[in-house]
Amino acid sequence: MSPSSIYRKVAFRLIPILFSCYILAYIDRVNVGFAKLAMREVPWFSDAVFATGAGIFFVGYFIFEVPANLILHRTGARLWIARIMISWGIISTLMAFSYNATSFYILRFLLGIAEAGFFPGIILYLTYWFPREHRAHMTAMFMTAVAAAGILGSPISGWILQVSDGWHGLHSWQWLFILEGTPSILLGLLVPLLLTDRPEHAHWLTSTEKSFILEKIDIEQHRKLASGEHAFSFKDAFRSKRIWIFCLTQFTIVFGLYGASFWLPQIIHDTMTQVDWQIGLYSALPWTCAAFGMVWVCRHSDHTGERRFHVGLSALTAAFAFATSGLPGIPGWARLLALAVAVTGVMSTTSCFWSVPTAMLSGTAAAAGIAWINSVGNLAGLVAPELFRWMKSHHGMGTALLGLAAIQACAGILALVTIQPKRN
Repeated sequence: MSPSSIYRKVAFRLIPILFSCYILAYIDRVNVGFAKLAMREVPWFSDAVFATGAGIFFVGYFIFEVPANLILHRTGARLWIARIMISWGIISTLMAFSYNATSFYILRFLLGIAEAGFFPGIILYLTYWFPREHRAHMTAMFMTAVAAAGILGSPISGWILQVSDGWHGLHSWQWLFILEGTPSILLGLLVPLLLTDRPEHAHWLTSTEKSFILEKIDIEQHRKLASGEHAFSFKDAFRSKRIWIFCLTQFTIVFGLYGASFWLPQIIHDTMTQVDWQIGLYSALPWTCAAFGMVWVCRHSDHTGERRFHVGLSALTAAFAFATSGLPGIPGWARLLALAVAVTGVMSTTSCFWSVPTAMLSGTAAAAGIAWINSVGNLAGLVAPELFRWMKSHHGMGTALLGLAAIQACAGILALVTIQPKRN
């Protein structure tokens, strides 16, 4: 069996499971953006409550991200990912019973704690199976779940809001949280049966295939340790200048992602249509474009071995598209098209970006470093909704979109200046 067929076999076995898990995780994380459309009449709810609740998720996420990833590294992916999914599914469902701003904030905070460690855990998990020359493509395949969450979740969320108001005495936004949180619990119960912790435990691989994968990973680990630049301990993962640069780069990338994710339904509501199911349908377009674009960009990056320009130019493309979408008087359809390019650029940037730090970290340092980069980067999810709301309320939607463009331009410049111009 050829090397490519072995990795294809592993990908067909693992990626669909991880992909499905991340779809549900991302829907549960950002469906508050759709719930907002139906919560306008709730007395205690407002744009300010929404922005704070959307952002406070990332406080709990930040605090528990590194410990959660270290636990996954020690205990294995199967049980820990199952725990994450079941707990976040329960808390997401309980969001339906928020009764004031405080309860809304507490549940969003707990949701962040529950999900902490999921994304960096999967990035770490992929390093157990795929060497660097396959990693950007595999990361992109996994991260198309974010796009798929937009493609599937947006129309479904719009439809739930359209048809469920008054069912059994509950509001449509309550049904949104219940119907979109329950699948996470059910899939979480199945994860221990579907995932395999490491190649040596894979009964679905032959002994030859296991040996090949383990040998490739072992060679890569030794190559990292043989290079002084790549020899990181647990403590080095926190005090390395390069790790902090990665944190800053990830922060600027994530800023654009969550600025778009949380506010896309509202942008479409304000500029194109106020019909809930149509908002869901239009919201799916940018994510559809992103699903195809990010896979192509990352596949090309793996094929050429080049990272710097794939990350940097993708971010600059997103910046230009965000700026275009914020132009005064732009038609709704043109704004949506520009946002489709912007979301594609952001998703291409983040999926290619993760192939860089994973090429230099291994073992416990990888678990800590990947989690730290992701947790610091995801603090942008705390800042982006608040800053976007402030710019929108004081200066208009166009200015808010121009703000996203400026942050994405910073991401592109950081990548072009700091990522080494060589094969990583």
